[in-house]
Amino acid sequence: MRHFLIRLSIGAAIVIAAAAQSATAWALDLSGSFVQGGLVVGKADPGSKLTLDGHMVAVAPDGSFLLGFGRNAKETAVLKVLPPDGPEMIHNLKIEKRRFKVQRIDGLPERKVTPMKAEDLARIKKENALVAEVRKRATPKTFFDTGFIWPAKGRISGVFGSQRILNGKPRNPHNGVDVAAPKGTPVVAMGDGVVALSHPDMFFNGKTVMIDHGLGLTSVYIHMNSSTVKEGDFVTKGMQIGTIGTTGRSTGPHLHWGVSWFKTPLDPALLVGPPEPEKKNTPEKK
Repeated sequence: MRHFLIRLSIGAAIVIAAAAQSATAWALDLSGSFVQGGLVVGKADPGSKLTLDGHMVAVAPDGSFLLGFGRNAKETAVLKVLPPDGPEMIHNLKIEKRRFKVQRIDGLPERKVTPMKAEDLARIKKENALVAEVRKRATPKTFFDTGFIWPAKGRISGVFGSQRILNGKPRNPHNGVDVAAPKGTPVVAMGDGVVALSHPDMFFNGKTVMIDHGLGLTSVYIHMNSSTVKEGDFVTKGMQIGTIGTTGRSTGPHLHWGVSWFKTPLDPALLVGPPEPEKKNTPEKK
C-alpha cells in the first residue's frame, strides 16, 4: 500500500489523504496562509516537480518550495505534484477570500500621479524593468527558513490590497504595508537573504532596496532616506539596511514594505502578525 500524506496547516487543521499505489510512502507538507495575499511554505520529496495552476513551482534540492496567492486569487488553486518515483498527485487548495479597504491620498505632486513627460515615462519603464528582473529570480536557497519580522516600528498608515485613490484618481491597489515613523527611523531586513537591488532614487519609489529570500520570494523597502547595503550583500533578519524617509512618491516619512512571490504581490502582515505596540514613556515610581 502506497500512502500519500498531505498536511495543510490552517490554524490547527490537518488534512490527510491516502492513495493506494505501491509499498513506498512519501509526504507533502504545506503550512501558511491559504488566503488572498497569503504565502505557503511546502516540502515534498527531493526531486519532485510541482505546478500551481499550470505554472512551474521552484523547488530547492531538499524538496522545499513556496506558493503565493495574490490579492485576486480564485477560491481554488490546483497544485500538481509529480514525485520522483510515483504518479502525479492533484490537490485542490481552497483559498479564502478577503475584503479590502479603500484609501484616499491627496496632496501628491500631479507629476507623480499622472506622469506625462517623455523623460519621466522612459525612467519609469527602465526602473520597472529592474524590479521585474529581480522578481524573476528563482534562487534555489531557503534563506526564508529563519522566519520574518517587521522591518520598522511605527504607525501602520497603509495596508495591503486597499484600492488607492490618488488626488481623486483611482489607481492600482496597494501592494504592501506602510509604516509611518520619523525620518531616520531604522529599517531592518525582514529575514535572511541577498540584496538583489539597491537603487539611490527611483521615480515612484525613491531610495529602494530589494532582498532575495530564495525560491522566488523577495521583499522591497522603498521611500527610504538612506541605505546601508549594496547589491550582493548577504543580510540577516533584523540587520539594519537603511532608514525611513520620504523619497519618491510620498506625502510624509514612512516605509513602504512589500513582499512578492515572483511577480505576485503578497500581504507582508500575514508573514509576521500584528506589530508590537509602541512603548509609552511613563514616569518612574518613587
